[in-house]
Amino acid sequence: MATSVKLDDNLKNRIQLLAEARHRSSHWIMREAIRDYVDREEKRESIKRDALSAWEAYQENGLHLTLAEADTWLKKLEAGEDEDLPKCHV
Repeated sequence: MATSVKLDDNLKNRIQLLAEARHRSSHWIMREAIRDYVDREEKRESIKRDALSAWEAYQENGLHLTLAEADTWLKKLEAGEDEDLPKCHV
């Protein structure tokens, strides 16, 4: 599937300079930039869906962790301790 993208001269020049510095083609730079953008946005959408799902579940059942509980758990993980996720409560 061939696709064309119209770019202003300034952006074209920036891409060309970057391509030369990286010893790559302008096409490679643009393809990588688009791939990185799509990957990042897909992850963002996934996080958003997960957050909305968690919010809906919380509204239905009220189960949650406090900030202090989550913080304590995360600090133990950061310290290398093998700690199970605390149980949610109402």
